[in-house]
Amino acid sequence: MTDSFLQEHITHEEQSLLLLEAMIPAGENFYIWCFGKQGNYLDSSCPETLRPLLERAFRLFGGIEKAQVIAQGESVYPHLIGSPIGMQWAVTFETKRTRDLIFVAGPVFYSDPDEKMLREALQPYTSDPENAQWVRSVLRNLDALPVIPYTIFTRYVMMMHNTLTGHQLDISVLLTPTDPQPGFRPQAPEKRDRTKVYLAERAMLSMVRNGDINYQSALTQSSQMSPGVPVRGKDPLQQARVSIIVFTSLVCRAAMEGGLSPEIAYPLGDSYIEAAINSRDTGELNALAMSMYHDFIYQVHQLHRNPDYSPAIQKCCDYIEFSLDRPISIHALAVLTGYTDYYLTNKFKKETGVPLFLYIRNAKIDRAKLLLETTDLSVRDISDRLAFSSPNYFIKCFHELTGDSPAQYRQKQKKRK
Repeated sequence: MTDSFLQEHITHEEQSLLLLEAMIPAGENFYIWCFGKQGNYLDSSCPETLRPLLERAFRLFGGIEKAQVIAQGESVYPHLIGSPIGMQWAVTFETKRTRDLIFVAGPVFYSDPDEKMLREALQPYTSDPENAQWVRSVLRNLDALPVIPYTIFTRYVMMMHNTLTGHQLDISVLLTPTDPQPGFRPQAPEKRDRTKVYLAERAMLSMVRNGDINYQSALTQSSQMSPGVPVRGKDPLQQARVSIIVFTSLVCRAAMEGGLSPEIAYPLGDSYIEAAINSRDTGELNALAMSMYHDFIYQVHQLHRNPDYSPAIQKCCDYIEFSLDRPISIHALAVLTGYTDYYLTNKFKKETGVPLFLYIRNAKIDRAKLLLETTDLSVRDISDRLAFSSPNYFIKCFHELTGDSPAQYRQKQKKRK
């Protein structure tokens, strides 16, 4: 970090970061950032050529807001922050004074990003001209994006955290970005609420059956509730292998239930199981599980694409599926496709048989059904999560489509189990 920054802000803890940077091989591309508590950029070890690109990624995917929320809590542990495209960061703070500074490590991919999948994941962000330019820049600089395996990245993160705080902690204290409360820890196998675990896994597998590319929250929730198959033994690597093999088998079956051919599903699943058996690193297994889940989701997603839809209408459908947690305007979709609002609404109805506004509403209600079936979120929370204007409007829409209120629907689903 720069000398001017050090002179104005530095304490012994921040000064130690210079030593930390010197200890990390330059080829690792492990970048440290410092932001003020208001989210203002202060300094970074990231090269100037990449700095605007990577800082924009952190802001675009809500990293600043998430870091500020974490800073307001009482957790003394570092937190991992993810994104819909697989970029990962870690956030930590000093603990010896007020949290005026936010320290961020990253971004990294845990494995080389696949250009095709990355292009698809970034597609929803191209409706805004400035974001579209950023997306093109990301794809042009694909080879320059930092790639560090999970196990190495988390080790460096803990080195950074311990340097800042004087702690001597290991990676077991790392927290995920969607922890419901600061300090949340996954429950030990013997204390797990197995009903909630079942519901979370049900949601996760439903995403596979539907080829639902907006799967991150379901995967995170399931991962938090259950650390994997509770194999008794002294070998954590073997336990991790067994967990991913079972996980792969479940996902493979769900993909076939979603329409994926056994001729495709079984060899794909076998390749991931073989990779898990041959792995000698729990960090690699974690990345492998994420890759496997993503792979099957996209296989089914491609299968569910309607060949009769034009590219523009399919783009709208993908954008809607990926954006259920935020307001979706017809105008934004029109900008995405390059059409006028009027032309798009007519073209969309002609190709799909459903008015565009109704398609959006129905997609949100379908996601609401899944949340009602697989979580204990309140009706208000679900309404907020799906960006309805109010809980009353959500209830009205839900009743019009299903004939039940959300509470009635949830009760009926419980009785069917």
